[in-house]
Amino acid sequence: MNRIFLFFFLLISILGFSQKSRIDLDQIKKEITDKESDHFYEKMVFKFQALPKSIDSLEAQHLYYGRLFLDKTVSTSDENFKKILKDLHKQKYEETAEKTKNLLSKDPTNLDLLMIMLQCYDKQKDLKNFSYYYGQFQLLTRAIFDSGDGKNEESAYLVNSVGDEYILLNIIRFPMGAKRSSQPTEGGMFDIWENNNTKTYIKVIYNDF
Repeated sequence: MNRIFLFFFLLISILGFSQKSRIDLDQIKKEITDKESDHFYEKMVFKFQALPKSIDSLEAQHLYYGRLFLDKTVSTSDENFKKILKDLHKQKYEETAEKTKNLLSKDPTNLDLLMIMLQCYDKQKDLKNFSYYYGQFQLLTRAIFDSGDGKNEESAYLVNSVGDEYILLNIIRFPMGAKRSSQPTEGGMFDIWENNNTKTYIKVIYNDF
């Protein structure tokens, strides 16, 4: 089994027992911008980069959802991101990892970038670096799993972007041919994914804060 998918399988096993918690975005915004708060974003990022294993679930929640309120983040529409994808498709894994690392220094909790790092180090069979970035990736995706169980609108998984939604669907191995319907809701959009009469609810946040 490919190492990435083995780790994803283990991730699902671990997160299946996680405790669900209500996400208060207004409170998260307040705390990550307060320099006196334990959840001040820069303080948590330093810990996240130096000792990711020491991050608890509440800190992970603030790191993931707090990204919504940052002034500068890396978008999949950015030219630098597109260039990285081209290098990745050309199997220039070492070069791709180096460029992605530079972008992560500006946007360390970007799941798209972390996914690219995992792919690069998996292909290079670099277990040390793979494990480091997997640890960060796991913390952030755990925050998503902790936000709900996806069984209905009230307990929908909460994600920052459509890109993160597809990463979540990849982790839970949702079939590619599943049907999707969407409906607007306060603060975002509900996507309802249906497969074999089973529905999974995901709310994509629109950052209007």
